[in-house]
Amino acid sequence: MKNINWKVRFKNKTWVIAMIAAVFFIVQAVLLVFGITWDYNDLLQRIITVVTGVFAVVGLIIDPTTAGSKDSDLVMKRKDDK
Repeated sequence: MKNINWKVRFKNKTWVIAMIAAVFFIVQAVLLVFGITWDYNDLLQRIITVVTGVFAVVGLIIDPTTAGSKDSDLVMKRKDDK
């Protein structure tokens, strides 16, 4: 464990997703040892729904005409008096 650079590992998105999946499988296996069944499909569906909703909100906020997530100086100075 000392010869693993954990900071680099956690920056790799593929590794993080695989680790999360492995943890779910390990938890399910440990619970089965104690006779507890856990169907986490409903939990995963809810998490996916929340994450998708967050991405949708961020996508609505970001101005596609500028780089990054902020508005351009011209838009920031404009006043709409409608």
